[in-house]
Amino acid sequence: MADDAPKPQLNPAAMPLRDAARLLAKVGGPSITEAMLTSDVEAGAPTNPDGTINLVHYAAWLVKEMGRNAGGRDGE
Repeated sequence: MADDAPKPQLNPAAMPLRDAARLLAKVGGPSITEAMLTSDVEAGAPTNPDGTINLVHYAAWLVKEMGRNAGGRDGE
């Protein structure tokens, strides 16, 4: 008997922090935790009105923060 139930879909434009941390931890690089994402949100990372995170907007924020921390033109 086939399971015809719809499988849950991840929406990269509206992910709960817990799911975003799990996804980012699986794609490689340093470990990402929900606590790290929460800290970034507290530091100004953008979130959707419902508290979810848009991974594209979050990535853009990280790049901007890296430039700011490196003293780049856009971060001054």
